[in-house]
Amino acid sequence: MKKLKGFKEFLREEDGMGTVEIILIIVVLVGLVIIFKGRITAIVENLFDKITTQTDSV
Repeated sequence: MKKLKGFKEFLREEDGMGTVEIILIIVVLVGLVIIFKGRITAIVENLFDKITTQTDSV
């Protein structure tokens, strides 16, 4: 009976859940960056081009 109670307490324990959630979020973000790498690069280059042309006019 004591072993069953200890097992139930183990299942309710949530100490490691924060780490698992953070790792899953990082994996998803890295996956999205890999998938949309081309679009992200194009957007960043476009922004820097706009910044450069606007600072040249000032």
